Amino acid sequence: MGNQSNTHHKLSAAGILITIGIIFGDIGTSPLYVMSAIIGEKKISEMLILGALSCVFWTLTLQTTIKYVIITLRADNKGEGGIFSLYTLVRRYRKWLIIPAIVGGAALLADGIITPPISVASAIEGLETYYKDVKIPTVPIVIGILVALFVIQQFGTKFVGKAFGPVMFTWFAMLAFFGSLALFQNPMVLKAINPVYAFELLAKYPGGFWLLGGVFLCTTGAEALYSDLGHCGRPNIRISWIFVKTALLVNYFGQGAKLLTMEGQPIKIIDRTGEIEKTVLELKPFFLLIPDWFLLPSVIIATAAAIVASQALISGSFTLINEAMRLGFWPKVRINYPSDIKGQLYIPSVNWALLLGCIGVVLYFQKSGNMEAAYGLSIIICMLSTTMLLTYYMIRKKWNPFLIFFLTIIFLSVESAFLIANLEKFPHGGYITLCIGLLLISLMYVMIKAKAIGKKYVEMVKLKNYGSLIKQLSIDDTIPKYSTHLVFMTGAERNDEVEEKIIHSILQKQPKRADIYWFIHVNTVDEPYKADYEVTHFYAEDVIRIDFSLGFRVQPRISQMFRQVVEDMVQNKEIDITSRYQSLNQNKVVGDFRFVVIQKYLSNDNQLPIFQKIILNAYFLIKKFSLSEPKAYGLDSSNVLVEKFPLIFTKAKPIQLRRTFRNKQF
Repeated sequence: MGNQSNTHHKLSAAGILITIGIIFGDIGTSPLYVMSAIIGEKKISEMLILGALSCVFWTLTLQTTIKYVIITLRADNKGEGGIFSLYTLVRRYRKWLIIPAIVGGAALLADGIITPPISVASAIEGLETYYKDVKIPTVPIVIGILVALFVIQQFGTKFVGKAFGPVMFTWFAMLAFFGSLALFQNPMVLKAINPVYAFELLAKYPGGFWLLGGVFLCTTGAEALYSDLGHCGRPNIRISWIFVKTALLVNYFGQGAKLLTMEGQPIKIIDRTGEIEKTVLELKPFFLLIPDWFLLPSVIIATAAAIVASQALISGSFTLINEAMRLGFWPKVRINYPSDIKGQLYIPSVNWALLLGCIGVVLYFQKSGNMEAAYGLSIIICMLSTTMLLTYYMIRKKWNPFLIFFLTIIFLSVESAFLIANLEKFPHGGYITLCIGLLLISLMYVMIKAKAIGKKYVEMVKLKNYGSLIKQLSIDDTIPKYSTHLVFMTGAERNDEVEEKIIHSILQKQPKRADIYWFIHVNTVDEPYKADYEVTHFYAEDVIRIDFSLGFRVQPRISQMFRQVVEDMVQNKEIDITSRYQSLNQNKVVGDFRFVVIQKYLSNDNQLPIFQKIILNAYFLIKKFSLSEPKAYGLDSSNVLVEKFPLIFTKAKPIQLRRTFRNKQF
């Protein structure tokens, strides 16, 4: 797994098509709802439309193109992207950088529950345009599509994935074609490229600044674009973005051109109660571009594009959780591999949690127009977090200090403005994703803080101090042999140390006699797909330690990896694993292997400060619902012993006992 090169990383026509299919789904479906989110119930005017188009153009240019496509894509970790990959590149420079990492990761996950519903609902609501005299039950249709989408995750998307590229290419071609038709009829809207129109909208239009909350929706897929860097590679993303951005802008400007022909008319047609208001405009801005004869096909294509966008977000959530788990930010959960596609994961707990969240969003908001009021608040927090980490990346790479300062100020200013504007969404539903984000941040904080507390108190001992005693135990025939090979999982980072509890387990807690004692340590490294190991021998063949260095995207399958290491050592004649029982040794029978996992629990004897007590109690409560250590390490449960040891940080003060004597008569 050390070499994870992907053929699609090289610039090619096939690579570009695949990139269009799996990278740009989220940002590509934004024309379905951006203009309606900006306009809302306002009267259509030249200042509003041209200002909105100018804001969209410069947002896609500054935020998506310059920040993400040109600069952030440079911050790859062995070809992998995403906020946790970026964090691993800079975490050694400042300890506090863990804060923007977990805040950004949690915000990205939280906003994920609203992206599939708003994309699918915006597409399905096009049916209301086609069937003007029939009230379409959009909510059941949207929920049905989302349920089907999440159910198929467990089977993998190998076959469906082949259609992603053609589907999204068709979608972007449709955006460009119908947008250009409207644009040719009213090309004067192109003057909105001048940033003066954006300034006038924000400074002079009544409540113009708060329209940035709707403008921001045009770039919400930029963070996902960076997260998917490892799937397609930087060259393919950059070249395909030229096509994607062109199609998006042509469609946005086409919508603006069409809307200006209806100057003075309100665009809003469906209120929050769901009752249709009789107005001149009966279409969303996007569907205004579509002729009647192509309305139904356009709804089908839009729905397919929304499904592709949702699929990319779900896969990205799985990857994000896997990275968080390997970095120690997330409790261990079950991970399945439904196909042989590189990096494709399936995490059942995350999948069903996202589905429940998406269904809740659809039932609560009912319409995509209502979802727009809540969408984007969390994702802007993620973008601010990325900017903080990116600044340190540029410092690490020794960019020009003036350039670093200039870019950081620009990005922070733009994103701070978007954050302030998006805060207006808080009472309209933004609090939902924000509360979910805070819950996820709290969970990650508990995991990180509890492990830091535990690391401070867990006692390590030198192997050399117990080596001779372990060797004597190994040849003591008065003690029944526990196993030929006894394997302990250890968290000790130094290869000459182990936890004191392991020594206690070997020597005192039912003395465990074995021929060979193994100690295995797993170290998570910053390289995403590194898979190296190092072997250290103590006392000839009697005590052996194996240190695995695994990337933060590598799933630790210790049973399989350990077997490979042992086979290599046998071939190199470093060790003899045949049984040492005389009868079995003569027949070359391999000795048995048994794993021992030390499972800690919080002892009642602790006397801890209230804050540490809350953190540790929360941590051990979370562990009850997470994957067990043997399953998390991929150990074969048939030969694993789990020993529980009390975790004592600060012993409670001994109780003053006084012995009493009772007079007895004999």
